[in-house]
Amino acid sequence: MTGVLPDSAIARLIDDGAISSDAPFADGQVQPASLDLRLGSTAYRVRASFLTGSGATVDERLDEFTMHKVDLGPGAVLEKGCVYVVPLMERLALPGDLEAAANAKSSTGRLDLLTRTIADGGTEFDRVPAGYDGPLYAEICPRSFSVLVRPGMRLNQIRFRRGDARLDDASLAALHAEAPLVNGEAVIDDGLGFSVDLRPRDGDLAGFRAKPHTGVIDLDRIGQYDPSEYWEEVRTRDGRIILDPGAFYILVSREAVTIPPTHAAEMAPYLAMVGEFRVHYAGFFDPGFGWDRAGGAGSRGVLEVRCHEAPFVLEHGQVVGRLLYEAMEAPPQHLYGAGIASNYQGQGLKLSKHFRAG
Repeated sequence: MTGVLPDSAIARLIDDGAISSDAPFADGQVQPASLDLRLGSTAYRVRASFLTGSGATVDERLDEFTMHKVDLGPGAVLEKGCVYVVPLMERLALPGDLEAAANAKSSTGRLDLLTRTIADGGTEFDRVPAGYDGPLYAEICPRSFSVLVRPGMRLNQIRFRRGDARLDDASLAALHAEAPLVNGEAVIDDGLGFSVDLRPRDGDLAGFRAKPHTGVIDLDRIGQYDPSEYWEEVRTRDGRIILDPGAFYILVSREAVTIPPTHAAEMAPYLAMVGEFRVHYAGFFDPGFGWDRAGGAGSRGVLEVRCHEAPFVLEHGQVVGRLLYEAMEAPPQHLYGAGIASNYQGQGLKLSKHFRAG
């Protein structure tokens, strides 16, 4: 069989010991097509981000780069602009036909909290080879806000797959013809393209830009923070904005997208040549995102945008990213937004769950 493993198969991996943990698994940790990963009790402040490298372990690299250790037990602040490595509670003993990919959770990405998974012998971030047997670590670099974290917090997630389950453009077009994946015309070119919405249906609020000097965000405090203390509103009347170098923005896609129960998706950058910005921080879209049995209109994707070296004009309808669809090995028992804690189903322009709704 080929495809992304659903929740029932992930649960079997836990039962079989292919996924183990320092602590009992928590309710809601298994998602429709992924497993939430939890922070352990210690963070290592390191001099720089690193990849482990073939034949080396993360512990060996920590001996080289650690500046000091941080006890997360009582809660600890990870400071903006610093790099930390945190051993995760979960470890893997994957069978030889099963590989994994990790990504930041949605709320993590919307806080500009760069979180990547690393493993022993790793030569890529967020990728775990088939047959891997060993621990997992999160590399965390707060980019816009300092954050307060504790053991057990879930900042990233991991998805398991057998074989190459990605749809080519012909298969993606056939899936779209069977049940529309996007409202309006589908731009299919090495994935399903999506564009930025800079002509809001109501008013002129097009997005938010992170303020440079703010207080700490406690990641356990949901719906408690005043957005105006952390974000500047980005407004436009002519369908364009100028991105400032080094600034972080929350924008929204023009299209509403659907992920049917038989598939999962991952957000990827469109092309490096289209401009001096990046749209890709939290990348997994679960089966059921934007979908309902009555054929709903989909959900729009929130875009986490960082501008690079030069100011850049971003215009309404500009294609900024793509969704790569993959077949599920089997449909999940639970869909995104259906009876599970899904914070962003039916979303439009929306900040992370830590901020009060306007």
